[in-house]
Amino acid sequence: MKQSVITVPVVRVSGETTREQDFVAVEEPLQIRLNDTDLAITMRTPGHDEELAAGFLFTEGILPGRDAITSIETGDNSISITLTSDASPDLSAQTRHFYLTSSCGVCGKASVDALVAAGCSALPRDTPKFAASVLHGLPAALRATQAVFDRTGGLHAAGLFDLSGQLQLVREDVGRHNAVDKLIGRSVLDGKVPLHNSILMVSGRVSFELVQKALMAGIPALAAVGAPSSLAVETALRFGMTLAGFVRDGRFNIYAGENRLA
Repeated sequence: MKQSVITVPVVRVSGETTREQDFVAVEEPLQIRLNDTDLAITMRTPGHDEELAAGFLFTEGILPGRDAITSIETGDNSISITLTSDASPDLSAQTRHFYLTSSCGVCGKASVDALVAAGCSALPRDTPKFAASVLHGLPAALRATQAVFDRTGGLHAAGLFDLSGQLQLVREDVGRHNAVDKLIGRSVLDGKVPLHNSILMVSGRVSFELVQKALMAGIPALAAVGAPSSLAVETALRFGMTLAGFVRDGRFNIYAGENRLA
């Protein structure tokens, strides 16, 4: 199994100079192949690669669900997923190639309307409801699980919580979108999507890609310790998602879907 953390030489400067070893998070490329065709390359932290590939394909509207997968094969920085013939897309008709970085996710998403074309529908506007106090406890609960971050300070985290604020699943990665894909991919492989009674908590800011992925998985609420982008807010409003930002220090901002707060 590939390492997610390695040591590198470092010169520490603080009054005096010392030479030591420091932990850093690993970032390596992963080639995602679909039906023996190269589809995407993502920069990620090794680990949970099957989940990452399944989550990416699902949130892009390519993979309809667990039952469409006939096999998953892993290689050296590569993973190949084969789908049933009735679920296999026409890859020759693809007009864009996916290139993912650890910072921005999929580059070149056509528009918000592409979510509708991919099968993303609006969420119920008033359900499920949850207590506003639940959001206050999510950052600490997520932070307490970040074992690799404790060693490196260089990974993002995504946590899936139930409506009472109990942590169900957590994943870490150098990329926010990768951590979310791993969470959703695990849920797809376990046959648990759509996640209509879940809250997604992420470290860092909220981009359009993160809202897109949560919507495709049917997640009604997304919270983050950082700020949302304008397109993230616009998309959350359009599809009826509860979007909370700056969830820290006992406060948060609600940018969309405040009607779900009980």
